[in-house]
Amino acid sequence: MKKAVIVSGGYAETVFCMEYIKVQQPDLVIAVDSGMKFFYEAGMKPDIIVGDFDSVDQEILLFFEKQEGIEWKRLIPEKDDTDTEAAIYQAVDRECTQIHILGGTGSRLDHVLGNIELLGIGFKEQIKMYLVDSHNRIHMENQSFEIGRKEQYGKYVSLIPFTPEVTGLTLRGMKYPLTDFSLVCYNSLGISNEIIDEKAEISFKSGVLLVLETRD
Repeated sequence: MKKAVIVSGGYAETVFCMEYIKVQQPDLVIAVDSGMKFFYEAGMKPDIIVGDFDSVDQEILLFFEKQEGIEWKRLIPEKDDTDTEAAIYQAVDRECTQIHILGGTGSRLDHVLGNIELLGIGFKEQIKMYLVDSHNRIHMENQSFEIGRKEQYGKYVSLIPFTPEVTGLTLRGMKYPLTDFSLVCYNSLGISNEIIDEKAEISFKSGVLLVLETRD
């Protein structure tokens, strides 16, 4: 498994991100535009820097431009994709099979929703992708999966249909079980479930689930 961590320009808590990178031990670390601020404050050097650099502090930009051994991917502001999407494909091009995005949440809800949408790239590229902050680990699933209670991120597991319908949804090992249920949009049924056995078994026949493992 080749693993990448991308630090984007949203809410990137320095101590949390440092610890997360230490635990993950990625093969590739990418800074996205103002995500450089985290690396500057943490005293770390990314392998690649991606962006149009319209939001990063110029002092930080100049600091990293003087550093050796960094690969740069400079983008124009007028483009169809976001800087984070470009960074994901930098990791894909380097054959990473697992991508963790930090700094992908925050006050810009348009960017948050856009970053959640980007998790679907994992289906096309056959890689695992996670959007993570200190309270949430978000991923998309298009086939049955399990979550071990010891490995879960936080206390709660919420399941939201990303397609109009997720059919045959069956939940085992959870506080609120389901059997062969059709989960459709425009309701909150799947919010705030909990794992009560050693593992949760989440199976379904068709559709795409947005999975949020969360803590208060």
